[in-house]
Amino acid sequence: MTNHPQGPGPLPHSGASAEPDGPGQSEAEERSANSSLGELFSDLTQNVSTLMRQEVELAKAELKESASSAGQGAGMFAGAGVAAHFVLLFLSLALMFGLENWVGYGWATVIVAVVWAIIAAILALVGKKKLKSVKGLPQTTATAKEIPPTMKPGEDTP
Repeated sequence: MTNHPQGPGPLPHSGASAEPDGPGQSEAEERSANSSLGELFSDLTQNVSTLMRQEVELAKAELKESASSAGQGAGMFAGAGVAAHFVLLFLSLALMFGLENWVGYGWATVIVAVVWAIIAAILALVGKKKLKSVKGLPQTTATAKEIPPTMKPGEDTP
């Protein structure tokens, strides 16, 4: 059976016919009546395995598409950042040349530099405060602790 990233699709089953034997009897009822527990368990594990492989393939395909879009978006943001940097550079130069008429080139340069230093300090303080508020993965940590011990390999179950 081939894996299709579009979705799980029909799962294979052992020799049971698609037609029910009696009136009102479903395929599952017929299979449970005619198959041994070992055959049913084998079918179950095969179906779960097939379903998991197909879900992994679907996730890979979706992740590849999402990553491609995210990469393009990040590239656009990078270009916008470079353009914004040039805008700020030229506005700073315009401010410096404008101030030059009143205080001279030297002082105009110092004034513009001090304005940018103040902006950088404010941004750094706000960024530091935001980073301190990061809590990591609290919900994931809490739910991981709730996994039943029977699902953890290598541990004895009560």
